[in-house]
Amino acid sequence: MALKAIHVSDVPHLDHIPENAAFTLYSSTQLKNHLKGNKDATLLSVKNIDKFQVIGHRGNGMNKLCSSDPRMKAIKENSLQSFNAAAAFDVDFVEFDVQVTKDDIPIIFHDDFILTEENGTLLEKKVTELTLADFLCYGPQREPGIVGKSLFRKTKDGRICNWKVENDDSLCTLQEAFQKVESSLGFNIELKFDDYIDYQEEEIVQVLQVILQVVFNYANGRPIIFSTFQPDAARVIRKLQNTYPVLFLTDGGSYVYNDVRRNSLDEAIKLCLANGLHGIVSEVKAIFRNPGEITRIKESNLLLMTYGQLNNVQEAVYLQHLLGVDGVIVDFVKEIVEVVTDITKPMTFSEEEYVSEEKGEKEVIRRPKFSQHELAFLLKLIPNLIQY
Repeated sequence: MALKAIHVSDVPHLDHIPENAAFTLYSSTQLKNHLKGNKDATLLSVKNIDKFQVIGHRGNGMNKLCSSDPRMKAIKENSLQSFNAAAAFDVDFVEFDVQVTKDDIPIIFHDDFILTEENGTLLEKKVTELTLADFLCYGPQREPGIVGKSLFRKTKDGRICNWKVENDDSLCTLQEAFQKVESSLGFNIELKFDDYIDYQEEEIVQVLQVILQVVFNYANGRPIIFSTFQPDAARVIRKLQNTYPVLFLTDGGSYVYNDVRRNSLDEAIKLCLANGLHGIVSEVKAIFRNPGEITRIKESNLLLMTYGQLNNVQEAVYLQHLLGVDGVIVDFVKEIVEVVTDITKPMTFSEEEYVSEEKGEKEVIRRPKFSQHELAFLLKLIPNLIQY
């Protein structure tokens, strides 16, 4: 594959790559075999289950309002327009963030707080303390002639940005997403909870029951995955339903939390095995820094997907495909779908790749053969292939 890096601003350096990193290659059919052996028959009835999954981050990509890359401000994230735009590129799933309003309506919004400006003063309100009507007053309105409240966003470094994108759209509810988004598109529903609140279990149960009610009423056969960074929410959603898979989100130790279950891939594996969860969604740097954990995760019969800035880089996605990662959450949906299609489809015989014989038929396989030593070399090399 040509080493043509996609634009990646603000990609941190990957350090501490183990010198003696060990790898195991897994075929894409292992994901399907995992499902065949799973008693929950409907768990991952996703289309093309035996292929590498591409998942659109907050739809067709998150909004990074202070970025110089226009793709980060092309379409309003977590919107109906963004979800359907991703579907047009034949993405497998879209990932989006679900919270519950004060009047118990599941809505789609990432940030814990929503910001607007009134008379030159910036006002900030917690999303879960708003009613649905209050929430929908922000941003573009569907009713002609009505102007919504202005929207602003606070960046991680504290800057305030006017939330303006090239193709804006109204805020929406989970029910609307089920009703108005292409029905074949899978939903990866991230269950959002505030990192700085210690929730009582009854609070978590109440929120999840409200979300499940909408899912069961409107899913209508749509492929669905639940994911969350909140360990108890992952445990509880697994207990409350046996229809859809639950994946635990982790940054793999990039930050230190009071809850030790969030602080490493090792803890993520333990949580999954103790509570019958179906897999892990890790920050991709954690996987590259701890490649031996891929083997542990797969041998534990868990799915492994990743998220993060590096997933917008085709070489990083390609390497994960080789290492047996089951899917990637990406912002640059069109570009990464094209790359994944290219690296996973069969080649013609004229392209001089190796030939596989199965059931008496010859097929040229695009995925090259690498030794474990060569994969270790690639893993240490990939940071140098990215310009940042």
